[in-house]
Formats: sequence, structure tokens, C-alpha cells
Amino acid sequence: MTTLAQQPYEHDRTGSADHPAGYATHEVTNQPPPLAPYDAAADPALLEGLRREGAGWAEEDVRRLGLRAGSVQAQEWGDLANRHEPVLRTHDRYGTRVDEVEYHPSWHHLMRVAVGEGLAAAPWADGRAGAHVARIAGALVWGHTEAGHGCPTSMTYAAVPALRAQPELAAVYEPLLTSREYQPGLEVPTTKRGLLAGMGMTEKQGGSDVRTNATTATPTGEPGLYTLRGHKWFTSAPMSDLFLVLAQAPGGLSCFLLPRVLPDGSRNTFRIQRLKDKLGNRSNASSEPEFDGTVAWLVGPEGQGVKTIIEMVNCTRLDCVMSSAALMRKTLVEAGHHVTHRTAFGARLRDQPLMRNVLADLAVESEAATTLTLRLAGAADRAARGDAGEAAFRRIATAVGKYWVTKRGPAFTAEALECLGGNGYVEDSGMPRHYREAPLLSIWEGSGNVNALDVLRALRRSPATAHALFAELALARGADARLDAAVAGLETRLAAAAEAGARRLVEQMALVLQGSLLVRYAPPAVADAFCASRLGGDWGHSFGTLPDGADLDGVLTRALPG
Repeated sequence: MTTLAQQPYEHDRTGSADHPAGYATHEVTNQPPPLAPYDAAADPALLEGLRREGAGWAEEDVRRLGLRAGSVQAQEWGDLANRHEPVLRTHDRYGTRVDEVEYHPSWHHLMRVAVGEGLAAAPWADGRAGAHVARIAGALVWGHTEAGHGCPTSMTYAAVPALRAQPELAAVYEPLLTSREYQPGLEVPTTKRGLLAGMGMTEKQGGSDVRTNATTATPTGEPGLYTLRGHKWFTSAPMSDLFLVLAQAPGGLSCFLLPRVLPDGSRNTFRIQRLKDKLGNRSNASSEPEFDGTVAWLVGPEGQGVKTIIEMVNCTRLDCVMSSAALMRKTLVEAGHHVTHRTAFGARLRDQPLMRNVLADLAVESEAATTLTLRLAGAADRAARGDAGEAAFRRIATAVGKYWVTKRGPAFTAEALECLGGNGYVEDSGMPRHYREAPLLSIWEGSGNVNALDVLRALRRSPATAHALFAELALARGADARLDAAVAGLETRLAAAAEAGARRLVEQMALVLQGSLLVRYAPPAVADAFCASRLGGDWGHSFGTLPDGADLDGVLTRALPG
């Protein structure tokens, strides 16, 4: 006799190949397919800027890297590297202090591609004009994978010009820093095929006020060789081979080169006290190392530490702008993909007027960020080749771009996330990771106030910087009345510049600079929408508030074809 418990349920008999018995409760509809694989380099603003700034020769490589960045495999690497965070191992199984950080294999896959594609320090060894632009363009597309591993590649890139302040050290290490080979693991630096570099400036009592650093540097009696004692508050990528750090020498705050492994093969004292538990950037280990008799070599003269390392800061600030622009583009692509494949209230989301306004507004912001990033990269490239005018422009425009583009990132990412609705709030979508990443770029290498004050300092100390900026703006004079009026307003504001108003001044500088670039280089639909909203005042307080006359179709067709 069959009992009730033994009788099959009716819906168990309705299974099929697509819906196994017992699970045929519903069909999944109105959800977008996976985005990957996709082409991360399919961005006209990026490719046009690459050619315009003198690196058209790299377009084939950038396009190839864009396909790899959007591949299923690379996107999975980015996800896994953040789900499986770095682990600190202070001691080995025998009790020996090792101070090592273990990363998930996906981190190493990402790093191997980045270094191999020249996204670390390779441009310094490349004699071609546009090499630095090519690196930035490559990073803009490879940034679609994962942001954390961009930290060690950025610091490695930035270390080279600072290290050149001590030519004998640069002669030894620069060829290895500019290598395209990624070789993880702590070994004698000169025995490796390629090196990574980090930096350690901030301390808990000072933060951005690095002149208050308390780490001490004691001469050993051997020329250029010191021992350090102190504690650093933020030192990212602690498994790098070399670090540029600041410490107080007898002659004042100075810059030092600190290797993890000494020439005799012994481990330098680099006691990692803990890894930071961070909001975002979780794939990348940020540590607190303690120095106690740690061996280091002087870079540049004693007492000139800030002057020596400032070139490193200028380079990493450009990478902050680039990373924010990459994050904007990535989240715009994600949002565009979702609304293209999702319907609501009887129509595809992408075809609904208000959603089109939101997407177009985001697209304008993204293109402005990308165009400015590539212009800054062009200035860096030409400055490295001896162009004094471009060096002056780079000095002020990089700080302006760092302030503004990184400030726009969090609001932009939040709006892109909202385009996915509740789906965007779920970790599986990837959008929460992007949202947590966005605020970092505004904090790293100086918060908003630090960069705004740096702009004021540059204007007061180097009048050539203001001349270079206005010379750039003059190239668009007469093309748009709203831009011309904004430039005139900037001149008035500049004459009365004060510290309390530094943020408004720098914001206006950024907007007119972006507007001038878009008026010169972007299609009319993009340039007009930017000037009407950002410069003309016909804009609300959130994205999706472009004026009624904006050519939304023109903007979206360019930014999100198909």
C-alpha cells in the first residue's frame, strides 16, 4: 500500500530537459545575458584620443588588449582576485619571520598581462613618441578587468623618474623596472628578470602632511647607505621588490630606496604589522610595515625628499585620473548593456526617454573624463621629451584633473549602478565592487583639499602654469559662446583666488578645460550637451537632467552603439 509520503507530487511529472523534474517553477525572462565577452576598446573617444595624442601606432595593441579585457576569462580573474583577498603570513611553519603576502592566482594572471603589455614602467625604455599615451590607453581598457592590481603597476611606472635623481641606482634598477616580465616572489632584485616598486610616504600622525614623518634615517658610514627606524601607515603592494620611502635624515626629510631582499640574499627588515581592511581595492594588499635597522640607499640629496619624490606623485596622480575614467567607462558599458536587454512598462529600458537622458548624461561625463585623461597623457609624454610648455600645462592640469575626475567617479558609479535597479545592488553583478572602488581615486595621492591647494600653490609659484592653461583654452576660443563666457568667468575668479574658495576655482578650471577639449574634438552632440549643462547652467543636480534640446540619440549612438 502506498502512503501519502510515498506518492509523487504532480509537478514532479512535468519536468523536461530544460526544467528538471521538481524545479520547473518558472522560466527566467527579461534578464540580460552576460556582458562578457565584449570589446573594452570599443570606445571612439579613447581611440580618437590615442591617435590625436601621438600614439596611433599602438592602436592595434590597444584593440587586442580590449578584447582580452572583455573576455570571460579576464572578467573572471577580476572577480576572483577580489573574492579571495590577500593573506598576510608573518612567519613560516618553523617560526622564522617572513612577512609575506599570498595572493590568489588570478591576481598574478592580471599582473602578468599588465606588465607584459607595458602598463608598468615600460614607456620609460621606449624611445617612441607617444609611449606614455599608449600606456594610458592600454590601462584604460585593461582597467575594465579589476582596479586593485593597477596600484603596483602605477607605482612601478612612477618610481623611474624619481629614481633618476640618483643615477648610479637608476643604472642598476631602471632596466629591471622597465622590463615587461612579471616575476613574483622575494629574491635579490638584480637576479630577477623584472621588478615592481612601491612607495611609503604616509605615517599615522601625518597622512598627507609628509613633512611630519617620524621615521628616522641614520648614516652607516658607507656613502649613501642608511638604516631606517619607524612605522609607515599605508604601504600598498608590500610584495614589491623595491620601495621609495621618506625618512628624517640628519639633513632633513629625505628619499630612500628600500629593497625587500638585500644584495647578500638576506631579508631586509620589513615587518608587516597588519593588512588594512579596506572599503574597496580589496584585491590589493595595503600594509603597515615597521622598519628597525632597515637598510636603504639615499635617493637625491638629504633634505630634498619631497622634491625628489614629487615626480612620482605627479605620475600616480595621472593614473588616478585614468583609473576613474576607466571605472566610469566600465560602469557605463554595464549599465548600457542592462538597459538594452531589459524591458519595463511595455518598452525596452534603453528606449524610454528618461533612461536615455540618464545614459546620455553619463556618456557625456565619461567622454569628458577620457578625453582629458588622454590630453594629460600627451602632456606627460611631451614633457618627458623636453617640451617646457607641455611640462607647465601638465603641472597644473594634472592636479586639476585629479581633483575633478576622481570627485565625479563615486556619483557616476552610483548612477550607473542604479540603472540596474536591485540587480545592481547584488554582488554578483559586479557593480558593488566598482562602487566601493570609486572613492579611493579621490583619496589616493592627496585628497580633494590637497589637490585644490596644490593648484593654488602652482599658480602662485609658477605663473607659467596659468599661462599654459589659458593658452590651451584659447585654442577653442569662439567655438562656443557658453565656453567663452565660462573662460572669462574663470579669469575673474582666478584674480581673486583664495584658499577657502579653492575647490570652486579648481572645479571651474576642470570644466572649462574639459569643455574646450570636447568643443575641439568631440562630435557636436557631445560638445553641445556638455557646454549646455556643465557650463551653460541648463542642468539639474543629478545625472539624467540634460536640457530638452540635447541630442540624446547622437550621444548614445557614439557611446553605446547597437
